[in-house]
Amino acid sequence: MSATYSETVTPEQLPTPDPVYSCPNCSHWLPEGTLACPDCQTLAYGRHLNRIGFAAAGAEREGKLREARELWNDALAWLPADATQAEQIRAHINALGSKQAASDNKRERWTKRLGPFAPIVFALAKFKSALFLLFKLKFFLGFIGFFGIYWALYGWKFAAGFTLSILVHEIGHYVAVRSRGLKADLPMFLPGLGAYVRWYNQGLPLHALAQIALAGPLFGLAAALVSLGLFAWTHVPAFQAIAYAGAWVNLLNLIPVLGLDGAQATYALGRLQRSLMLAACVVLFALMHEFVFLFIGLGMLYRCFTNDTPEQDSPGTLAGYLALLFLLGAFLYFIPNPGRIGY
Repeated sequence: MSATYSETVTPEQLPTPDPVYSCPNCSHWLPEGTLACPDCQTLAYGRHLNRIGFAAAGAEREGKLREARELWNDALAWLPADATQAEQIRAHINALGSKQAASDNKRERWTKRLGPFAPIVFALAKFKSALFLLFKLKFFLGFIGFFGIYWALYGWKFAAGFTLSILVHEIGHYVAVRSRGLKADLPMFLPGLGAYVRWYNQGLPLHALAQIALAGPLFGLAAALVSLGLFAWTHVPAFQAIAYAGAWVNLLNLIPVLGLDGAQATYALGRLQRSLMLAACVVLFALMHEFVFLFIGLGMLYRCFTNDTPEQDSPGTLAGYLALLFLLGAFLYFIPNPGRIGY
């Protein structure tokens, strides 16, 4: 785990640029002190202004409004007074001043309310980044606990690979959520039970929710294929066990009940589509003899009679759901069950 931080730059810390005697754009000769080319209006010290702007924006992100105002004020010295950029910067400086005044007033009010406890509270507030990292520790502690249980049961090789394959499954959900611009927490592992990703829905349509749900088994299938490839390359039996167990867990996740991925995806399926899924499970069980298909079929039979069908069906969800059923089932059918996984 790593942490990144940034320090605010003051105007004094920025290097003073060398005098510019030719326009950066048209190479027109410029007298000393010229701030903009009289021919093409290019700013003579554009690069220096970019450095100041970058530093000022960083100060604003850190909430250091006074330092940001100082930097923006320094930028005005390198701009013609009547330039459009100068007007925009002056307006921004005024806005930062108002924001700073509001922040000072708020701090003053809280200082009065908290009395002698104010310094302590303000000091604790400065450690918000450290507290943020502390919450991230929940992910690592859960991951280690999950790994530890399977290590004790089946050995460290299987435990490491299986825990990573579960992580890949959850990363599938995480990526699908973040790619839609939504907030998501790191995966949370529940030792001996499983893992989940907590995220924050902001009115997504049902087909998008289904895509997020099915992204986990899709990534899980990819992890199983990688494990199978490692087994073919190294002939280490643990990789075969990891591949088989990973595919089985991801297929199990497609059962459309409780909080499993299959249940979330089924919300985007109409009654006819659910009936098609039921028929597909019967056919796949007859072909592959995997009892998981019976559980998925029974769950889909139940969902055929629930009152949670969408107003509009999602053919894409049906296709993706069926593809995952077939691919994961074929994986288990063609890859021998290692049986014993103590390595």
